[in-house]
Amino acid sequence: MADILSMGELLIDFTPVGETEDGRLLFARNPGGAPANLAVQAVRAGVSAGFLGCVGNDMFGAFLRDTLVGCGVDTAGLTLEEEATSLAFVQLNASGDRDFSFYRSPGADTRLDFQRTDLSLVDRCKMLCFGSLLLTAEPARSSVPKLIDYARAQGKLTAYDPNWRPPLWKEKALGIASMKSLVPKADIMKVSEEELALLTEKPGLAEGAACLLEQGPNLVAVTLGPKGCALFTREFSLEMPTYDTQVKDTTGSGDSFFGALLTKIVQSGKAPSQLTSEELREYADFANAAGAMCATKTGGIPALPTGEAIEACQKTVPLLK
Repeated sequence: MADILSMGELLIDFTPVGETEDGRLLFARNPGGAPANLAVQAVRAGVSAGFLGCVGNDMFGAFLRDTLVGCGVDTAGLTLEEEATSLAFVQLNASGDRDFSFYRSPGADTRLDFQRTDLSLVDRCKMLCFGSLLLTAEPARSSVPKLIDYARAQGKLTAYDPNWRPPLWKEKALGIASMKSLVPKADIMKVSEEELALLTEKPGLAEGAACLLEQGPNLVAVTLGPKGCALFTREFSLEMPTYDTQVKDTTGSGDSFFGALLTKIVQSGKAPSQLTSEELREYADFANAAGAMCATKTGGIPALPTGEAIEACQKTVPLLK
């Protein structure tokens, strides 16, 4: 049984690792995709996790499947499809922030089909996590809401990371509308400042979070980059600074944060609405340390820290001021 079942895209991140002698960029093949990153981070942070999704029946798909198995993620829900595995090329700026170019038309990940899904995987989990990127094409566009509704009907917690990636949507308005459609189905949400503004059109964090909370979620976590994070419930809110690590590549840092946060929530055995401000402060600090440690290395999954590394960061690295 997987405590956390993460549903969505599993792909290759080609990350720059230097240049040839004549100045041409070199890229490393890194396993990634936000839901897969989250599943691996959950395992490394201390709970069991499974992945629900599709990859191509090609060398990249085989590499990704073997990677998840090697990381201890249950791959019973991973299927191989005839469409090609999705690829993302990541360009980093001087501060380690990213720009993406995707090769996905529409990609094997969008072949997730409710009719072919082993629902016992959902039955046995404690929490179903999901994003919005599978809503770009059928059959996943129709299947994702059905799977979430099934999980909620079985009393499972649901966690949502919209993961806004403009190049994957034919129209910006369609992408935003699709992201909004899943908000009422989430118990927990993680968003960036940009995603919060896109989803709510509100001027500030508190106003935006309140708008999301009104639609259904009981906990909204807003990642703020070097400023840490802010967490909002219907009863209280809190802001937490992050750790002063040396940033090399922010790829996967938000997924690391969310995976670590959800791990703590699952370990608590409580619903989000039952958590106290003291508990959430502790969990957010752990999540901030995870994201900060992830940013010290390149790539998605390879950069995700263990629970021991996260705790070491909390003990030895100063907070960023």
